[in-house]
Amino acid sequence: MMKYIERIYPWLLISPVVLPIIIWGGLIYPYLVPKTLLFYALSLISIAIFAILVAHGSSFYWERLFRPTSWTPLTLLALAYIASFFGIDFYRSFWSLLVRGDGLLMLTFSVSSFYLILLSTDRLFFTRLLRAISIIGGIVAVYGIGEWLFGGGRVGSLLGNAAFFAGYLGIALFATFATARELASGYWQRLAYTAIGAELIAILLTATRGTILALGVALLLALVYGALTGNSSRRAWSGGALMVLIVVGGLFVLFRSSLVQIPFEPISRIASISTNDTDVASRLFIWKNMLGEIKQHPVLGVGAEHIDVLFNTFYNPTQIQEQWFDRSHNAFLDYAAQYGIGGLLLYLILIGSFFIAAYRFRKNGTYTYATAFALLAVVYAVQNFFVFDTISSFWLFLALLSMALAISGSEAIREPLSFPVWTRALSWPFALFLVFLIIPVSVRPALAAYDLSQAYLYQISNPTLSVTMLSQGMALRTYAGLEYGYQAYEMYSSTQRETLTGEALVSTYTATKNILIANFEQYPYDARTALYLAHILTLAPKGESVSKGLLSEALARAIKGSPNRYQGWYVLANLSISNANTYPAGSKKRFAGYAAARNILSRYLTLVPTLSEPHFVLADLFYVSGDKTNATKEAEKGKLFYKSSLTTAKRAVGYYEMTKNWADATFFLNKVISLDPNNYTFQYDLAKVQYVNGNPKEAVRIVKALRTKNPSILSTDKNFLKAITAYEASKK
Repeated sequence: MMKYIERIYPWLLISPVVLPIIIWGGLIYPYLVPKTLLFYALSLISIAIFAILVAHGSSFYWERLFRPTSWTPLTLLALAYIASFFGIDFYRSFWSLLVRGDGLLMLTFSVSSFYLILLSTDRLFFTRLLRAISIIGGIVAVYGIGEWLFGGGRVGSLLGNAAFFAGYLGIALFATFATARELASGYWQRLAYTAIGAELIAILLTATRGTILALGVALLLALVYGALTGNSSRRAWSGGALMVLIVVGGLFVLFRSSLVQIPFEPISRIASISTNDTDVASRLFIWKNMLGEIKQHPVLGVGAEHIDVLFNTFYNPTQIQEQWFDRSHNAFLDYAAQYGIGGLLLYLILIGSFFIAAYRFRKNGTYTYATAFALLAVVYAVQNFFVFDTISSFWLFLALLSMALAISGSEAIREPLSFPVWTRALSWPFALFLVFLIIPVSVRPALAAYDLSQAYLYQISNPTLSVTMLSQGMALRTYAGLEYGYQAYEMYSSTQRETLTGEALVSTYTATKNILIANFEQYPYDARTALYLAHILTLAPKGESVSKGLLSEALARAIKGSPNRYQGWYVLANLSISNANTYPAGSKKRFAGYAAARNILSRYLTLVPTLSEPHFVLADLFYVSGDKTNATKEAEKGKLFYKSSLTTAKRAVGYYEMTKNWADATFFLNKVISLDPNNYTFQYDLAKVQYVNGNPKEAVRIVKALRTKNPSILSTDKNFLKAITAYEASKK
């Protein structure tokens, strides 16, 4: 039996190579969760079998553990645990989230895989793993190309995200290159080169600027190195290619403004890189502020998986597009934020270890491997300056590093460790215990992800079943609780509140509220949960009692955790407005309520003065309070600071229609329609505004289009329909 286990074991170590092609549509986050949970299971089985093999006297390359180059992953892991223990919340640090799967547990298994591969790698294992990576990388690349051919746009292939896809291929590409040059011949070599071509095309189609830039840097360095070393023909070829690259780069920069207009994202996105580009400006703002947060926690950081807490403290809606972030889109800053400066240094050493392996390969005369691993390190470092790892890319990075350090170093001898005979018997229950851990580590989270996906699927068609699935998933007591709260909030606030009625509405509200309250108590640092809870309480169905104390506590925590985020302030202001509207129009109490709301928004605008929408809200409040002068001033500020935003444009339309400012109403109605072309209500509003603004011909044009697109919308205002119909008749 031991003979069969020994044969299976190397393939088990290689098995995570298939993770990029594992997806399951039955789970929430189908592109990432199955990969992560399968990796956990494979890791536990691998460690279990390793324990049995060691106890039964199997030979491994133990000497490699004593080489300093192999110590970095374990040191990083130890630091991560220490930092997380003293960090914000060790529980969250250990488990992470379903959508990310990047906490201490993943790091532990990844590092374990590094050492298991280090102890087992020989030439045969090295060959098998490189070939397996080449095959899977080629499959994923071809799938991505097919996705682009049929769907267009930025492709995510079997990884579900363009940046994740490109990041994975940026590593797999060099394993495929090494396979083509050293480990394949004839038909298989041609197939390997075809895979390289597919991987390069797929990376280009992702339009991921970080990876494309990384490949450009790697090519530039390779050509410079070739032009300075080697024989005369190699220097001449490299120098010529370098000159061509420089000329092409210069022309690209020269005609960049024209290239931005090309309807091919890989070119247009690269050409659009500048500090004025919205994405670039947002990233620079995040990096600058993340550096400030790192300075406050330089030694141990805040622990794994708590970057979102730092992000929320400096979030600014005028500078950042994304509402909620748990990564800075820079792996180096992420390591420093989570584990302090020591974590950053260890991560840099980890990447630098590839250059050590490359130097050894070059010294041994294996130039292909030297080139492949050196360029891999360059591409990985550059692309991770703009993105971050998933399990598919991080495991591949560590696995290749482990093999490179093992094969490039001095010869090692396989030898067994000596243990008492009784340890053989003990190894089996120990291994069984590790396998049993698959249930809490992989199976129960998978069930929780499935239940959540079912709750989402039936949120409208069968709300009773949806609530049951939420309850069932929460009862599993996994680390999915936070995401249950996020998803339940989105379902209720975006869809169920407007669609459901009666008992169905009450039950979905109650389920959502209870989940958010549980998370509010368990994760006191999570501003997102606090904000969602506060908002849900304000959306209670008629007749449901709301705890004012809980609402106030949730709002206070939300604003404290993310002071520049406008939603919490809006809820506060809306509470004052709602209370004011219970009093008669024109009464002192109503005006007092509006004044309180204005005070809340004014306090917020001292924090974020250039956000457009709050100025329009203030303008509304001033206008209904009779202060038309200040209303006009605030509206002018809102228009001055306006950036493309559907909600802000709708808010502006409401104000300008109320004040009968038809010119500005027309401007913002056009903005709404450009951002939401199928919004027929606002198209009809535009027709009305054009009519009263003295442009009936344009009103007729819009009405004619609506008669084709959505004729029922015309009956919502019969007086206008009668007027525009009469006008049309008069012109015949």
